[in-house]
This record gives sequence, structure tokens and C-alpha cells, in this order.
Amino acid sequence: MLRFLLRRSLGAVAILLIISAVTFFLFYAIPRNPALLACGKSCTPDQLAIVERNLGIDDPVPVQYWDYMTGIFAGRDFPAGDCPAPCLGYSFTNNQPVLDTILDRLPTTVSLTLGGAVVFLTLGLAFGMLAAWHRGTLLDKTMSSASLVLSSLQIYFIGPLALAVFVYNDGDFHLFSQPEYVPFTEDPGGWFAGLLLPWLVLSTIFTANYTRMARAELIEQLQEDHVRTARAKGMSRSTVFFRYAWRGSLIPVVTIFGIDLGSLFGGAMITEVTFTLPGLGRLAVDSVTQSNLPMLMGVMLFAALMIVLFNILVDACYALIDPRVRLA
Repeated sequence: MLRFLLRRSLGAVAILLIISAVTFFLFYAIPRNPALLACGKSCTPDQLAIVERNLGIDDPVPVQYWDYMTGIFAGRDFPAGDCPAPCLGYSFTNNQPVLDTILDRLPTTVSLTLGGAVVFLTLGLAFGMLAAWHRGTLLDKTMSSASLVLSSLQIYFIGPLALAVFVYNDGDFHLFSQPEYVPFTEDPGGWFAGLLLPWLVLSTIFTANYTRMARAELIEQLQEDHVRTARAKGMSRSTVFFRYAWRGSLIPVVTIFGIDLGSLFGGAMITEVTFTLPGLGRLAVDSVTQSNLPMLMGVMLFAALMIVLFNILVDACYALIDPRVRLA
């Protein structure tokens, strides 16, 4: 098990190095004047000169990349301020290290992601199990049709509609207050109430996808030889379903869940912008509109790190669910 995870970790480090090199090249080598992008729209000539000196525009691109990577492990000093390790750059728009801003926005994204994941994973797997258990019945057809319709919708459509109906409506449907992020340590009730509607909207499409996936995988597992053998031995339907078919259907679910969770931890852009939540997704969008190049690159690298880390966790779950994976 340890060797298995070690191989995956070394591969993840190599992937992160490649991603950082490609991202740095796109942001700092291709633009004609990356210092102007890094400085932002409201940049003055004096600020531009400082940014050019900090970025080392006159140095070759490999040297610039080396300085950037060295800053991640050893920190860097900028005339505008110090950037301690791990330094993902310095935002000349916010006048603070990029990582400080990311860590300030991270609790919102974590709260949104974890709450939404609990909702869509629980409901998706439950509905998928019910549909597979009652395969061919009216309940199965209804759930399959509903999941197909909901999976075709988009958050930028469902979100404003939910706000109009459940928040801004003064009638009987006024069920939720204006969504906002309240730190859990300060007010658990306010934290739950402020994120409940974003959780439900975020989980709508995911729930539909997990329902369809869980149903399909369970039906496929029920046709496997080992499941048929269990039936032939006289085991009850529930025992065969939960002890044999259910465990075999988890591997594809774990794969998609790990990818989805890693992507959401990198920032649920549409959901955060729709509900004006100050998370990493909204930070990325604001960085684009403000031409805040260091911030945008830092958020991209952090999102890539989350995706890679959750892929390692998925591999570990594989090894727990199916020991044969450890030999791969």
C-alpha cells in the first residue's frame, strides 16, 4: 500500500511541475508585456517599473521560471512587501501575497464544496439505488427521466431562478434569506442558513448525474458472475444487492467523485458568482476582469494542486475497495 501511494505521489509531483511550467509559459512568455498584465488595469508608470523589476522581464524565461519556483519553497522579497514561502507570487493589485488572498477565500469554497458534496452524493446514490432496486417500474422510469432533464440544466439558469422564487419573492415561496458566507466558528446556524440554497442549487446537476451513474453501475454489477453465484447459493436479494453488487459499483463512483470534489475545491466559479460568495471561483473571475495576472496564476496552480491531490485520494480508495489495484 505504501509503495503504491509513493508511486502515485511521485507521479503527482511530476504532473504539478509540468502544469506550473506550461502555466508560467502561457502567462509570462507569450504576452508582449506580462508586467503590464501583472500590474493590472489601474497601473501607473511607476508601478509598472516596479513590477517589471520584480518579475525580471529582462531575464530569460527559464530564469524567470526558476525564480518563481524558488519562491514557492524559499519565499521572495518584493519592493512592495515580503512574500514568505510558499510564495505563489505577489498581487500588485491587492498589494499582498497571492497565497494570503487564496487562504482568505478558501473557507468559503470549502464550505460550499463540502456541503454540496454531502447533498449530491447522498441523494444521488440513494436515488440510483432505488432506481436499480425497482428496475423497470414506474419509479425507475420517473427517476431516470427526471435525472436526464436535470442533468441538462445549468447552474447559471437554476441559480437566478431559485433566487427569484425562494429569496426575492415576497409571497409564500419566500423560504430562504439572501445567501452569504458566515464563518462556522462564529455562527453555525447562520453558516448553514446562508449556504443552504447554494448547496441545493450546486447539487442539482451533480445529483442527477450520480443517480444515472449509480443506477447503471448497479444494474451492470447485478449481471456479473459472482452476483449470480451468490443468488444461486440462496442468498436474499438484499444481501446480494448490498454486499456484492453495491461494493463493485463504487469504483466508478469514487473516480467521478474525486474528480468533481477536486474541481470544486479549486473554485465553483458559476455558483460563487451567481450567489456573490467570496470564494476561489469568484476570485478567479475577478482576477480576469482586473487583469490580475499573479492572482490568476496562483488560483490556477492551487486548483491544479487540489485536483491532483484528490486523484491520489481516489487511488488510495481504489486500493481499499479492490486490493488488486495495488499491483497496478
